[in-house]
Amino acid sequence: MTGRDLNFLCLPGDGIGPEIMCATKTVLDALSGVGGLHINWSDMEIGFSALKSNGSTIPNAVIEAARAADGVILGPVSHNAYPPVAEGGLNPSGVLRRELDLFANIRPAVSLDAVPSPILKSIDLVIYRENLEGFYADRNMASGGSEFMAIEGVALAMRKITASGSARIAREAFEGAMQRPAKHVTAVHKVNVMRLKDGLFLDEVRKLAAQYPEITYDEVLVDSAAALLVRDPGRFDVIVTTNMFGDILSDLASEISGGLGLAGSLNRGAKHAVAQAQHGSAPDIAGQNCANPTSLIRSAAMLLLHLGANRAAALLTACLNFALSEPKNRTEDLGGPLGTQDFALHLASQIRKKTCYC
Repeated sequence: MTGRDLNFLCLPGDGIGPEIMCATKTVLDALSGVGGLHINWSDMEIGFSALKSNGSTIPNAVIEAARAADGVILGPVSHNAYPPVAEGGLNPSGVLRRELDLFANIRPAVSLDAVPSPILKSIDLVIYRENLEGFYADRNMASGGSEFMAIEGVALAMRKITASGSARIAREAFEGAMQRPAKHVTAVHKVNVMRLKDGLFLDEVRKLAAQYPEITYDEVLVDSAAALLVRDPGRFDVIVTTNMFGDILSDLASEISGGLGLAGSLNRGAKHAVAQAQHGSAPDIAGQNCANPTSLIRSAAMLLLHLGANRAAALLTACLNFALSEPKNRTEDLGGPLGTQDFALHLASQIRKKTCYC
């Protein structure tokens, strides 16, 4: 898709969402012309503002607009604070994943030499998380719910694992590993306890592994994987796993590689893709111009790469890493002096000057 216009739908969300979305758009606008890239923007409300004006945290019009867009950039949402679903309090992230069939959540964790890791070890891995199944009640059923109160004091949940869902996230992981030097895939599971569900998942991953003889394949229990991420993160290259395990492990991996505020995330399906910051909406610092927009910017770079805007994605990533390499160019959470918008303006300036090389 390089050399043509891209139509992006921006959904700022709650808390710091509008601030980091504005910063992200400032940075992406600076890429105009790189590799023929031009972005057409449209903006729609989700979250509390949409609930107030439309009676739902994600109106149907937003879903239709997301289907029509080349890509979506999704800000953080305060879904834990929303009213019940019956009162319009839907999780926009879960709804978009289900409605757009975004079965893969791809979360790289890469440490930067200039940003100290909490464990003082380098990390460079990617987690491929199945995105629509597992215990996630807001997306794992076509209708009805998978979480319910059977009787007072007894809450139940159903965990959904399918052969088709496991196979397609496995294929994404193996295809991704083929693009990496180490060519190593690790399936993370809990088959010693959940023999049927995780057994089905592993069966499908093993079938895919047999189709990729170039790739080293192994399996690790989820509790061991968590320990190994802290003790020996270099042991991993590509991790493929089920929904909840991937959710938890990717947050851990991001934190030990420098923090959730630095990590990108892309939700991807066969036809659609949504860039989404890994962190939450941080309402306690909303409106203070101190939020770090790096996670959403890095997620947008992943979206550009997915859509074929390779030169723009590479330039953005290189300039972002260069900016973070010097404390004077960082936001307050990383010990720097810059606010949200000043960081974006500095990064945009570096991009326009083409002082970073890809």
